Amino acid sequence: MSALATVLLSALPLIAGWAVHVWWLRGCLNTARRDPLTGLRTRDGFTRRATTLLKDPRAVVVIADVDKFKDINDRHGHAGGDTLLKAIANRLAHHVGRSGVAGRLGGDEFAAVLIDDHGTAADLLAVLHGVLARPVDGHDPALHTTVSLGWARAADFPADDLSGLLRRADEAMYAAKQARAGTRRAGFGRLFATVTGRRAGRTGARTSAPVGAAA
Repeated sequence: MSALATVLLSALPLIAGWAVHVWWLRGCLNTARRDPLTGLRTRDGFTRRATTLLKDPRAVVVIADVDKFKDINDRHGHAGGDTLLKAIANRLAHHVGRSGVAGRLGGDEFAAVLIDDHGTAADLLAVLHGVLARPVDGHDPALHTTVSLGWARAADFPADDLSGLLRRADEAMYAAKQARAGTRRAGFGRLFATVTGRRAGRTGARTSAPVGAAA
């Protein structure tokens, strides 16, 4: 056996050990980027994938917020609330499909980026609104509520990054919630001034005069 072969054979355990370690680290990283309750991506994991998807001009950014979630917790307990959140997460992920991404931003707020192949995002999201309002299979039929959706088409706001598009979708969602409209598309009005990108009325937001163009 040559000296080179001997060296390579002796290095195999080290190489195998390193490969296992890298595999373990990747598993830990993937776990850290998944919400433990719903299995959706956390904000960090969602941001990474969504930023890549926004390179596609067909991308649509969606914010989904559960209506009257506190009432659900009051009537069905936190276990019931958790069951509802998991059902909503599963339905959202299924609707977005493999070409998109869905994430839980926190509490009862979700976000998604989907690829609108046929320019029918409004119809797709109207269907999703109905799907998300269905009772949870195998549970009390009363365990359900509506979900308000706001969305922004990336091509409408080419200067905006993910943060800006989420902000537009968030304001559209809030308008939909206030009007009980179900879904609303971000228009070309004016965004409200915020701190850390939070809409007025949310934690961390500043309710000062509107600035800038759009939603």
